Amino acid sequence: MKDLHTRHKAVLPDWLALYYGEPIELTHGEGRHVWDARGRRYLDFFGGILTTMTAHALPEVTKAVAEQAGRLIHSSTLYLNRPMVELAERVAALSGIPDARVFFTTSGTEANDAALLLATAHRGSNQILAMRNSYHGRSFSAVGVTGNRSWSPTSLSPLQTLYVHGGVRTRGPYAALSDAEFTEACVADLRDMLGQTRGVAALIAEPIQGVGGFTSPPDGLYAAFREVLKEHGALWIADEVQTGWGRTGDHFWGWQAHARSGPPDLLTFAKGIGNGMSIGGVVGRAEVMNCLDANSISTFGGSPVTMAAGLANLTYLLEHDLQGNARRVGGLLIERLRAICAQLPYVREVRGRGLMIGVELVRPGTDEAHPEAAAAVLEAAREGGLLIGKGGGHNTSVLRIAPPLTLTVAEAEEGAAILERALREI
Repeated sequence: MKDLHTRHKAVLPDWLALYYGEPIELTHGEGRHVWDARGRRYLDFFGGILTTMTAHALPEVTKAVAEQAGRLIHSSTLYLNRPMVELAERVAALSGIPDARVFFTTSGTEANDAALLLATAHRGSNQILAMRNSYHGRSFSAVGVTGNRSWSPTSLSPLQTLYVHGGVRTRGPYAALSDAEFTEACVADLRDMLGQTRGVAALIAEPIQGVGGFTSPPDGLYAAFREVLKEHGALWIADEVQTGWGRTGDHFWGWQAHARSGPPDLLTFAKGIGNGMSIGGVVGRAEVMNCLDANSISTFGGSPVTMAAGLANLTYLLEHDLQGNARRVGGLLIERLRAICAQLPYVREVRGRGLMIGVELVRPGTDEAHPEAAAAVLEAAREGGLLIGKGGGHNTSVLRIAPPLTLTVAEAEEGAAILERALREI
């Protein structure tokens, strides 16, 4: 691996992050497991950053990809594309947005970029509201609405972005309030901010912040926000790149925990729908989706091969009730982790929903982030045969756990046991 690591450093930029002191090369996977180049097997609790949503080497998806690749790999959106239309029909129906239109991209970054373009064009404004601690992608515009310093390398942006309270329940000036008081305070802050601006285009928000460490507001906060946004004509963009497709267990989309005021105007998705293939997209009301008055295409968005993968993957997910499995197995896993961490002084909080779980580490007796501990646990878990992620707006001190949605109870117990050993090694 040292030779490959040396070659990696020689031709790829320094800012391209790698996990582990000695990075590993993954060569193949099956189910919830992957193998490295040395033949070591790992239980995968991160799924390629929440992207291998169903399982590694899922036969239904690999078969669909192979069959489509044998017919036609590429055509672009300049031609009618049956798999793209079929997947769009299913996504539109599942979105909960009436009279929906769907545009496919190749990533979540590009999906959010498209949503921002649509919202600003529709409203004739470049003012965007975003949440503190948020992450929306790597492009110039997406970085411009990312409220997490660790993932925002420049302050330059084509957008004027204002950041709103509410994405993090247990930190910040409102943390000590009750859920109802927290929501009331955040709504008051939003209303005050809108009263001092002119013509905001949209609020973009992750129902559960992914890179930010799987933080979330009380249920209903974004519904309350939407009522205020409507008063000003502003749109709501729900970034479902990490929360979509049933991962949270309780809901198919994260926005459904905030459904009192109806669905979002625009919803972005990516990651899990392709089970590793490059699919992203935005779905929204026809009035907004059709607002562009210039020609546009997508060379690679809606590729026949990726659309075939998405159709097969979505069919498998729905027919096997993977949302229900995320709720059941995820509920067991989070309770198991809470029991493990209850007596560990450097664990501040175990939080999450379904198979989207965060374990925040701090220096004992304080609220100060402990990134060194998070890095040490990541390494120890790998040594024990478990792959997890990390993130968090406070110096990357949150362990991120997001296995494929087919995770079994036995695998959840195995992963929890490995993580317990890793946590106790600190």
